[in-house]
Amino acid sequence: MLEQIKMEEYNYSLPIESIAMAPSANRDESKLLIYQNQLIQEDQYKNISHHLKSNVHLVFNNTKVIAARMLFKKNTGGEIEVFLLEPSNSMPHEQALQANSTSKWKCLIGGVKKWKNTEPIYCTTAGNDPITISALLKNKHDDYYEVEFAWSPSTLAFSTIISLAGKIPLPPYIKREATSNDIQRYQTAYAKTEGSVAAPTAGLHFTPAIFTLLNEKNIAQSFITLHVGAGTFKPVSSETIAEHTMHEEYFEVCKETIVDLLDNDKLIIAVGTTSLRTLESLYWIGVKQILNLNNDDEILHLGQWENLTLQEKSTISKQDALKALIEMMVNKDKHTITGTTGICITPGYQFKIVQGLITNFHQPQSTLLLIIAAIVGEKWKQIYEYALQHEFRFLSYGDGSLLFIE
Repeated sequence: MLEQIKMEEYNYSLPIESIAMAPSANRDESKLLIYQNQLIQEDQYKNISHHLKSNVHLVFNNTKVIAARMLFKKNTGGEIEVFLLEPSNSMPHEQALQANSTSKWKCLIGGVKKWKNTEPIYCTTAGNDPITISALLKNKHDDYYEVEFAWSPSTLAFSTIISLAGKIPLPPYIKREATSNDIQRYQTAYAKTEGSVAAPTAGLHFTPAIFTLLNEKNIAQSFITLHVGAGTFKPVSSETIAEHTMHEEYFEVCKETIVDLLDNDKLIIAVGTTSLRTLESLYWIGVKQILNLNNDDEILHLGQWENLTLQEKSTISKQDALKALIEMMVNKDKHTITGTTGICITPGYQFKIVQGLITNFHQPQSTLLLIIAAIVGEKWKQIYEYALQHEFRFLSYGDGSLLFIE
């Protein structure tokens, strides 16, 4: 079946003028397209509560974008850009960011041919008390490089170091330097847990005023964490989705959220594709738990196409899958599930937990667009054509949509 999903069928013409290169003046005044009962409506995010009933349960991703772009210099003066991806050796992001003295990360490197393996490169912070950070190239891999960073004084955590020396990593199609405005706006208002190198952009539109309106309507809210990797911008270069490799991402979900998800009277709507992928991954990891397929490591795992094998073995309900996770957490005296997921959701996928999605408008021939097609089927073409004709702004800083699975 995957071989039949040809990426050319998920292509459309996206004019450069339709791409938002900067955020709107006000977060909640971005345009909102609503698709429900095969009908399209148009509104603004500040009115999103009008389109949600009180039985809705919204799930947000509270990850926080780190200043992942760092500019280093060789002793000879040549510049090399290092882009942080994720900690090495599957170390949890929080632990790696709180490290003192040294921290090892998987990175992308601009100008790597100029960097000899044993040669340290340096980055110095501005200000009255400059800090020098050194970087050593430890290992080369097909998709990334392993870099070890060191700094002094050792009392400073790596999160502090990169906040002083790094820059906000705007999407690669935004060909400009990040500004002070980007530092605030390329971050959700509820960002909490550091680790992403790209923003969960559906959440960029939400403001305290919107949350007040949601609370007045008794619309439930939960927060999960999935640290968005640079793979979110990775284009699908293969002819079919079967040949594409997803970048795996780290997530955390607390026990209270999983308990709340058990309420079958609630309509669960994911705010962002990252929240959606995390929620659906929870179901399949719960299935693995019932089938005794999870490892005993602290960090659980779901592979890119693992759900396809699992669905052939089992028709386990959402309730049973989530209860299995809760039982595991109780037995291990754990408050939070941590894991990595590479799940790739394609047209034909049967959603197990999520019943709706709030999301931005995505690039042609992307895995994110495949998620939209999985939700609304061939109607994605009509929805995107409407958005283009009615001057919606596309991609990370653009407008968004509320899509119901029918």
